[in-house]
Amino acid sequence: QRPAPPAARPPAPPPSEAARTVAGSAWEFSNADRDRRCTVGFKTDAAGSLGMKIDFDKACAGVFPFLRDAAAWTLGDNDFLRFLDARGKPMLEFSEVEQGLWEAPKPGEGILFLQTAASVKPPAPSQAEMAGDWTLRRGGRVLCPVTLASTPAGEGFALRLGPDCDAAVTRFAPTAWTMDRDELVLTGAGNRTWRFEETDPKTWQRVPETRDPLLMVKR
Repeated sequence: QRPAPPAARPPAPPPSEAARTVAGSAWEFSNADRDRRCTVGFKTDAAGSLGMKIDFDKACAGVFPFLRDAAAWTLGDNDFLRFLDARGKPMLEFSEVEQGLWEAPKPGEGILFLQTAASVKPPAPSQAEMAGDWTLRRGGRVLCPVTLASTPAGEGFALRLGPDCDAAVTRFAPTAWTMDRDELVLTGAGNRTWRFEETDPKTWQRVPETRDPLLMVKR
């Protein structure tokens, strides 16, 4: 007697309202530091009986090799967003932490994120892009010429001051710089730090903001 054929999987349920909302946006998939990221597209077309179709750009398989096994995705109303493999087994379970931002833990990877492309900030400039000649300014007045070097210094890179610097800068006596996520950090005497965030191309402002802000301007 021939064995009975395996039972057919039931058809995937129709997409929920939440799934249709997700499918209407472009998404970035990344690790917590966003030094590995790629683009994901969610579709509401059925991927067989597993769930719905999912598209990854070519970069995904290189930076996240495990995504080669992702075959579909599912999302019900008030539910996890799941990546499924070809057997229908969940690979990742994302929970929504705020509108347009989802996170999922994965052993060996830490926390992984999905966020809408529209909400994603541009990546912070690289060390090579930041290196070069700058000036510290306040109120349109140049306080000090500064060179951000590429030479390692401690946990960051070397910083050199030019001549005739204002006393406020020489008291701080910065000798090193680094990038901390999207902030520029200068380290001075006594391990004190000044932090700057980008306000315009080639212009960074010390934080927290003050009435007469200190600026780093690239020459």
